[in-house]
Formats: sequence, C-alpha cells, structure tokens
Amino acid sequence: MSYKIAVIGLGYVGLPLAIEFSKQYRVVGFDINIKRINELQSGADSTLEADIEGMKQGMALYESGKGIGLSFTAYPEKLRDCNIFIVTVPTPIDGFNNPDLTPLEKATSLVAQVLKPGDIVIYESTVYPGCTEEVCVPILEKGSGLVFNQDFFCGYSPERINPGDKVNTLTKIKKITSGSTPEIADVVDSLYRSIITAGTHRAPSIKVAEAGKAIENAQRDINISFVNELAIIFDRIGIDTNDVLEAAGTKWNFMPFKPGLVGGHCISVDPYYLAHKSKALGYEPEVILSGRRVNNSIAKFIADKTIKLMIQANMQIKSSRVLILGVTFKENCPDVRNTKVVDIYKELTEFGVQPDVYDPWANADAVRAEYGIDLIPQLDTKVPYNAVILAVAHDQFKQLDFKQFKDNGSVIFDAKACIDRSLVDARL
Repeated sequence: MSYKIAVIGLGYVGLPLAIEFSKQYRVVGFDINIKRINELQSGADSTLEADIEGMKQGMALYESGKGIGLSFTAYPEKLRDCNIFIVTVPTPIDGFNNPDLTPLEKATSLVAQVLKPGDIVIYESTVYPGCTEEVCVPILEKGSGLVFNQDFFCGYSPERINPGDKVNTLTKIKKITSGSTPEIADVVDSLYRSIITAGTHRAPSIKVAEAGKAIENAQRDINISFVNELAIIFDRIGIDTNDVLEAAGTKWNFMPFKPGLVGGHCISVDPYYLAHKSKALGYEPEVILSGRRVNNSIAKFIADKTIKLMIQANMQIKSSRVLILGVTFKENCPDVRNTKVVDIYKELTEFGVQPDVYDPWANADAVRAEYGIDLIPQLDTKVPYNAVILAVAHDQFKQLDFKQFKDNGSVIFDAKACIDRSLVDARL
C-alpha cells in the first residue's frame, strides 16, 4: 500500500509529525487557520517545536515531484487523494472542567467528507477511553456513508510531545499504537515504526491505548499534587519543602517530584477526561479529582503568601506593584495554553495589586487575546516593585540580578526554587 498521509492540525503535535513522515511519504499538513498555513509555507514556526530545516527540505521534496515530501493547505479538497488521516487537534476542557470535544468532532466531520473505502483514520488527540469508537466513528460513518471496519478503519496512537524539550523529541519517544482490527493494528504499528527510532508498543485495543495515555498524565498530576500539599503543610510548619525532599531523596526508591504550578495542555487537562468517563460509568474518582483540587490551589497559595509577606514588611497592598516573571506553562517554551500563572495574576488583582507580567518567550498578542493580559515589553530591574514572583524558570530569569530587586526592598517569592536562597522570602 502506498501511503498518502494527511495530518489534521498543525500545532505542537501535528507539525513535527508531518515533518517526520514527509521524509518517507507524501504528506499534506492541514489546518483551518490560514494564518498558520501562511506562516509554515514561509518556513517559520511560532511554536518553536519544528525542525525548520527538515520542514523546508520536506517542502522542497514535495515540489520536486518525487512522490514524497510535505505541503500545507487550509482547503479540505486537497485531502481527497490521501488514504491515511492523522488527527492531532486539541482536546481541551470547558469552564466546568468537562471535556470539550468540539475541535475533535469538527476535525472528524472534515475527514468524513473526504473519506474513501480502504482509508484509515488515526487519532493522536488525548481522549477518554472509548471516545474514538463511541464519538468519532459515528461521525465518520454519518458523514461518509461508509461502514466502520468494513469500508474504513481507525487507529489510535496518543501523542507524547513534550513542548520545549529538545532531547526527548518525537522519534526518540516510544509510541503506543493500536487499530480497530488486528490487521489494521499491524498497519498502524508498522507506519509509526517507520519513523519512531525508539520503537512502538502495540496495545491490544484502541480503548487500552486511550487509557494508557490518560493515566500517564493523571499519574504525574497526582504525584505532583502530593508534593504540592506537602509544600502547603511545610510552609505552616516553617520548614523548606526542598530541604525535606532532599532528605527523603536519600532513600533509593523515593520518587523525586517537585512542587509547582501544574498547567499546560496535558497534565492539568487529561485527568478530567478520565474522571469524566469514570463518572459516566457511575464511579466518582476520588484520588484523581483530589489531586486536581490541590494542584489548582497552588496559584492562590503563591499569591496569598506573597501578600502576607508584603503585609509583614509593612507594605500597603492596594495599588502596590508586583512583578510576575513568566507566563508560559513551562520553562523555555512559548506555550501559554492553560497556564496557571494567570491564576496568580487574577488573585493578586483581587487584592488591588497592580501586577506586571514579563516573559521573553511568550507571544504578547496571544496572551492578550487568550487572557486579556498585556505583557510588559522589557524588564527594568530598577523599578521599585513591592514584590517579585518567579513563576517560570526560563534560562533568562536564572541570570537576573535578584539582589538588585532585594536592595530595592522587594519581597521575593521563588516558585521554582532556583534563586539564591539568601535572596528569597519564600519558595515552593
């Protein structure tokens, strides 16, 4: 079988995947955002995840007419001659922490319009166990008029992209694969094995593959929630959490998790998908949701602790100035999806504080559009801030002269435990 691959959704997951596949197959990268398509066609990538040279080589291969390579489009009709469709769109949560399947359903409806007998639709978007077959397949059948596992087939291979990580990249991370029939599972596994040097793990069913992805991030979320709860407890005791973790870490089987804000598109979202399915089946998941509650409380803890420190320093709270360093959900990465730094900002403003947010990695327009926050364009360490909160450990921030802030009378909260301890008033 000669594969012609369509990758639907060209964000942090889809673009690296499309580039890698284009080295061996003909790939059409599709996104509904024309601005994004124009950006990629010009050889740029605002996510900073793409191998730019690889992308340019892929486009050149496509233009050469050799039958492989990469092209980009926002027009669904350009997908009609593809026979493998890989869906990599976001699967967020709504304001009530329920799964928002709108992007997934729309992408599936789009694929259904161009689906042909013999085609395979593979999902990489994170979902709850059963979603592919219970939600996506009926949309594909209705939109195409074809019959599942007779005319067309499905696979599931969850993404494991780690934004900002230049070591554990796509091909170096083992890939879970699955298919709707044993034969299709073989095809899907073979397809990914052709690009994933770390190898693949073939799950026995699509549901197992979906569940495997869901618990990867739920497990990490729960472990971080434990140390976050410890941080709250130890703050009341008056001891440093990191000192405690260092002492406990001398035991060979102690797990070295660190406290901190838990945002982003995976760890802070995926547990809700698993919880949603659990509740639909009549079981209230206590451990998963308790971990979410603890992690969602950390931004408030940081803001409240900062205010307490300011009060102890006899500062007037209303109209005071606080500098928040970082707004992305993790260090050295421009991704601001579901960042919990915004919760620190909101909490501070409720006290009448005037926060400034600085982040050299974040796109100011994206932050303004998503959260209504205007980033300051430059950092002036001479500004007499009442408090400074290091929220994200960008490399640039580790080089800052925090002593200058301290000399100006600033209270300093180090949420990443990476500043000289003699200069900070509190840290996680």
